[in-house]
Amino acid sequence: MLNHNVVSCNKKRSLDLRSLRSPLKTYSFYFKIMPQTITIAQNPLTDRDRTIIATIVNQSDYPHDCQPQDVVTIWINEDNIVWVKMTHGFARFHKEPFKAAVAEVKANLPETPRERNERLSAELEAACTKFGLWHGEIDWLSFSTKVFQGKDLVGFVGYNLEDKWYSRRNQLGSSRITDNVDAAITALGVRQPVAA
Repeated sequence: MLNHNVVSCNKKRSLDLRSLRSPLKTYSFYFKIMPQTITIAQNPLTDRDRTIIATIVNQSDYPHDCQPQDVVTIWINEDNIVWVKMTHGFARFHKEPFKAAVAEVKANLPETPRERNERLSAELEAACTKFGLWHGEIDWLSFSTKVFQGKDLVGFVGYNLEDKWYSRRNQLGSSRITDNVDAAITALGVRQPVAA
C-alpha cells in the first residue's frame, strides 16, 4: 500500500513538471537573451580616482565643497569638455588642463597602502631574482617574509614604518636596517651569483 502511494505521488509530480515545461519553452527565448541585455554596471572609478577628481574640483571655482564620495561619474564630450557628475551638481573642465591637473595631483598624493605593498613586492621580487633566492608568503600588514635559497631558510626580510628595509637571520635576532632591499639581503650573508 505504501509503495502505491509513492508511485502515485511520483506520477502527480511528473504531470506537474510536464505541464510546466510548455510555459518554460515560451520564455526560454527571453532567458537566453536576458544575460546579454542586463549587465551589472561596474564602477570604473577607484577611491584614488575619486580623491584626485574631488581635489581638482575643489581647486576650481565650483561653488560646493566636493568630497571623494560625492563624485558619481566622469565623461568627455566630443568637444573635449570633461564633465564631472557629483551628488550636488556638475562641473566642467577643458580636457588638456584637466589632464595636467590630474598628473599634478596624482604626483603629490601619498601612495595608498596597497600601492606601497605592490611597489615593495616588485622590489623584493627583483632582488630575489638577482640573488637567486625565493620568498615565502608575504605578511602584507607588516610587509615581511621569509627568504630562502633552495630549501634553506636564509633569513627574514621586511619593510618597517620608518620606510627602511630590514633583515635578520632568525625570528628573534636583531634586525639590520638598510636603505634598500639589496643591502638587506646582502646583510644576511648572501652574495649575487657570479656569471660564468
